[in-house]
Amino acid sequence: MARPGRPAMPKPVLSKTVDTFLDMLTTERGAALNTRHAYWRDLADVSLYLRNTRGKEIDTATTDDLKAYLQDLSSKIHVKGQNKNQIAVRTVARRLSALRQFYRYLVSENMRNEDPTSGIESPKQTRTLPKTLSEGEVDTLIKVAGEQGGAESLRLVCLLELLYATGLRVSELVGLPMSAIAEGSQFIMVEGKGGRERMVPLSDSAQKALAVYSDVRSQFISGEEAGRQSKWLFPSRTSDSGHLTRQRFAQLLKDLARAAKIDEDHVSPHILRHAFATHLLSNGADLRAVQKMLGHADIATTQIYTHIIGKKLKKTVEEAHPLSQEA
Repeated sequence: MARPGRPAMPKPVLSKTVDTFLDMLTTERGAALNTRHAYWRDLADVSLYLRNTRGKEIDTATTDDLKAYLQDLSSKIHVKGQNKNQIAVRTVARRLSALRQFYRYLVSENMRNEDPTSGIESPKQTRTLPKTLSEGEVDTLIKVAGEQGGAESLRLVCLLELLYATGLRVSELVGLPMSAIAEGSQFIMVEGKGGRERMVPLSDSAQKALAVYSDVRSQFISGEEAGRQSKWLFPSRTSDSGHLTRQRFAQLLKDLARAAKIDEDHVSPHILRHAFATHLLSNGADLRAVQKMLGHADIATTQIYTHIIGKKLKKTVEEAHPLSQEA
């Protein structure tokens, strides 16, 4: 489905090499479905441009073809209320990264002799720190969510408590099966990117919220499933997946932010994930432990949060981290 105000992208029949590349991402690299979709969108956009303006297929594109596409992409990006240049740079860099992966795959499989992206420099990106919330703002969100009353309120409090206690990705949170909750509800088992499993502990408040929500969970199970148990922790009567969707949860957070009188642009599932990591590090948590809970494959991804917490706290984290002592 297209985003509001944006026309739906035509669904072209892409080159067979794109299909085999996407299959490789899933079967050999363990890419999640969302990752596969993201690559499809990027490569479909390039394919449409090449067909419509250059009369070529993506398989046979040259370096000049791709440069023309990236220049056209950059010139057409319009983002209201944000730094257009910064957004354009990030978008072009992401699209170029997808193309590099695609053409390297073609070369490795002897489908092409050369990589046409090798002569294209990546745009220089300025580091942008992730948005976050203060501890007080998170407390306010949870408090206001609990004041709304009813099953919807209890579910929202549970979602907030779990997200803030674990730092799960939104897709991981809404897609939690009941089997992920360990006996005693002291921790959950999460299957993250690439099928990697991790165990994440639950705070006392998250455990309490989960117990209270469990009493009303059946109200979110559709009539067709009334005679049997839904396998999802957060079932939905309306979604095709059978569980609460990412989009619906994000909308619930926007509505909650307005009720709590907090800037809704600073409230989203991913920003709550940032808040989880930032607040843990601010209170002296070990960087490696935070990395494991977030499910980051590379600790460098986790280190960006040290830039948010201030020079003094950053120094404390770095001095306490065992890797820094080895340098």
